[in-house]
Amino acid sequence: MKNSEETTTISVLVENRPGVLNGITSLLLRRGFNIESISAGTAELEDLVRITIAMKGDERIIDQVVKQLGKLVYILSVSELEPQKTVTRELALVKVNTSDPAARSDVINYTEIFKAHVIDVAHETLIVEITGDSEKIDAFIGLMKPFGVRQIARTGVTALPRGAPSTQSQN
Repeated sequence: MKNSEETTTISVLVENRPGVLNGITSLLLRRGFNIESISAGTAELEDLVRITIAMKGDERIIDQVVKQLGKLVYILSVSELEPQKTVTRELALVKVNTSDPAARSDVINYTEIFKAHVIDVAHETLIVEITGDSEKIDAFIGLMKPFGVRQIARTGVTALPRGAPSTQSQN
């Protein structure tokens, strides 16, 4: 049985038309569900969008969300992704204070260890791009805090099931 503290990832394939994302978030809001993250982007066919929703909730709540979303006319498929059968990633941009040369060197070393990339260098800051699971990004940000994190932008989780399923074979 699913614990309400566990994050669940839901994949939704929808028609690419105005108002769809608003309709989904409105449905979840009206029913009191809290979204941890939501990401959307074009799918493998240009007229489709894949939306990934990360949220906490017990099995009953997640089942209710999946059923409610499935009732919306512009949704082609909705499914809860099984963590062990899913590839999930998130991207973050982290702007860190590096006015001290030693701090700059340390931030660059941590960036290499985390397989991240410095994508902008200014006199007093670096912007680091990091991808991975949420725990990896949280760990990196935790290491950057002593240097002084000026800004963070995170995409939220995006995910795909492992293996063969495609748009044509989804429910």
